Amino acid sequence: MRILVVEDEVDLAHTLHTGLTAEGYSVDLAHDGRQGLWMARTGEYALVVLDLMLPGLNGYKVCAQLRREGNATPILVLTAKDGDWDQAEALDTGADDYLAKPFSYVVLVARLRALVRRAAAVAPPVLAVGDLSLDVAGRVCRRAGARVELTPREFAVLELLARRAGQAVSKSDLLYHAWPDEALDPNLVEARVSALRKKVDAAFHRQSLQTVRGTGYRLVDDRERD
Repeated sequence: MRILVVEDEVDLAHTLHTGLTAEGYSVDLAHDGRQGLWMARTGEYALVVLDLMLPGLNGYKVCAQLRREGNATPILVLTAKDGDWDQAEALDTGADDYLAKPFSYVVLVARLRALVRRAAAVAPPVLAVGDLSLDVAGRVCRRAGARVELTPREFAVLELLARRAGQAVSKSDLLYHAWPDEALDPNLVEARVSALRKKVDAAFHRQSLQTVRGTGYRLVDDRERD
């Protein structure tokens, strides 16, 4: 599960990265508001930990802009601004929770877990594109009811394609989603897509995983071809 931490205090950001990684999360860091907004827009995050006093663009504006764009990713504000009006403004701009510095790490992790549970309760438990389905929580893929065994990287690639079903998804987006710490070589995507085609298409005589020339790939419901 991927978390975005937007924090300009570099030492604190790296401490959070180390601690949350030990908790089993995949953690990306941004050190200013503009970078954080861009990453929150383009990445697939389970939640965002957001400071308020950020260079470039403050946390209030980052939060408000994401909500205006329809981005519903849970946001936990983590900041030294602990006044009642500060908390009220953060929550009114769309934050889901608020924790003042200095904070208890145990409480932070508990609140993150609570936000993930809350988001999971309203999110579709299964992504479906035609007769291809992905149980995101259980990490299970099925086609026409038959289970398809995928590696974690293959599942991550297919998950992003399923979340954007019918849309062209660039290789760079797929790299960033499935290889957040080493997203350099587009051949990684091509190899996983080739493996996926054998498992979810060729094995079932289907053609749902399409190449979009010059861009990347898209996943479609191809049953109307039958």
